Formats: sequence, structure tokens, C-alpha cells
Amino acid sequence: MFITKECDYAIRVVRGLADGEIKTVKSVCEIEDIPHSFAYKILKKLEREGIVVSFRGNLGGYQLVKGLDELNLFDIVQAVDKRLYINECLEEGHDCSRNATNERCMVHQEFLRIQGILDDALREKTVLEIVSDIACT
Repeated sequence: MFITKECDYAIRVVRGLADGEIKTVKSVCEIEDIPHSFAYKILKKLEREGIVVSFRGNLGGYQLVKGLDELNLFDIVQAVDKRLYINECLEEGHDCSRNATNERCMVHQEFLRIQGILDDALREKTVLEIVSDIACT
């Protein structure tokens, strides 16, 4: 299980837009040291999920729609990667020979438990709390 580079960059994009101002892709990339090729793709996904809005024209750019107090890491991960699984056997539709019977294997059950802990941890703090924590350290 890895948090993908795209997920990492998406979190940085949100942090780059944290002040609520409309920013160009170029300015977000400069602030957060993100490659332009990733930023456009990420911003489209964040826009599709209602996290950011885009504005066209000379004064165009992107702006957060949701407040930092409404967003958490789970929201951002889900917008970009749909879901962060600790093992592929937890993915919908994954065919595992160990789960062919009505009873799930005990390892799968433990992975489900751990997945719940991970999901809860990603939801635990808002982006506002995380950004505030970073600013304080």
C-alpha cells in the first residue's frame, strides 16, 4: 500500500489553495513544487468531486469550494485515487481463491479491521487542523 505521488500532490494542491484565493495552476505548482503535468490532472479530479472550482479567462484559475474545516485527507484521497487499500483483496471485485467460500479468510478479516483504522485516521483531522499543525511546528 502506498499513498501515490498523485495523492501526495493533490494534498499539496489543496494546501496551495488554502488561503481561499483564486490561483493559477502555475502559481500553485510554484508554491507547492508540483509538476504542471500532474497539477492539471489533479485539479480536474478535484473539480469533478466538488472540492475546487475553475475560472476561465485572464483572471482565471482555481479556488477551493469546500472550506478547510470541511475537508480531510480521506476526501482528497478518494477524489484522486477513489480508495486507498492496504491490500488488493479488499478492492471491490478482486478475485481471491481464499474467499471463494462463504467464510472470509482470517487474514482478510484482519485486513478489513486495519482498513477501517486507516480510513478513520484519514478522516480524523480536517485539512485546517493539519495546516494549522504544520504552521505551529
